[in-house]
Amino acid sequence: MAQLGKRLLPLFDRVLIERFVPEVKTKGGIMIPEAAAGKVNSGTVVAVGPGGRTDDGKTVAPAVKEGDKVLLPEYGGHKIEFNSKEYYLFRENEILGKWSE
Repeated sequence: MAQLGKRLLPLFDRVLIERFVPEVKTKGGIMIPEAAAGKVNSGTVVAVGPGGRTDDGKTVAPAVKEGDKVLLPEYGGHKIEFNSKEYYLFRENEILGKWSE
C-alpha cells in the first residue's frame, strides 16, 4: 500500500483510496457469489494531495490523511491498477465521510 503512495502523489484535492475487499466466505465456510456480495463503499486512504485552492490562490488543507477509513459514493472515482491491486482516485469533496476510531 505504501509503495503506490510514494510513487503516485495525487494533485490538488485528490485522494487515492484502496477499497475494502468484500467478504467471499461466511464464518460457517459458505462461499458468497460475487453478485450477491454487493459493492463495498468504504476504503482506506493511501495518499492525499496538498489540498484544493480558493479563488484567491490560497491552499485549503485536506480533511483526510493517510490511513483514514472513509465512506465512498457507490459510483465515481478513477480506477488505477498497480501490482494486481485496484485503487481509486477521488476528489476530496466526493468522499461522503470518515470513520472515527
